[in-house]
Amino acid sequence: MPKKILKGIVVSDKPNKTITVLVERKYQHPLFKKIIKSKKKYSAHDENNKFKNGDKVSIIECKPYSKNKKFEVLEENK
Repeated sequence: MPKKILKGIVVSDKPNKTITVLVERKYQHPLFKKIIKSKKKYSAHDENNKFKNGDKVSIIECKPYSKNKKFEVLEENK
């Protein structure tokens, strides 16, 4: 099974070697056919503390670094 790649915006960079990324997705409600936006926050591993608040990044699924951290930063998006 391929690894998930998600795109989002960094909303927190306070913990050491960790960033929090807000990922927004849109989907259609199955019955009412309305487009719904949902947001979710993911903790991602940032080895060099390179990314700051407001940066657009891609994160990829990886082995667990901790209880909540199961993604790592792939690259920065422009």
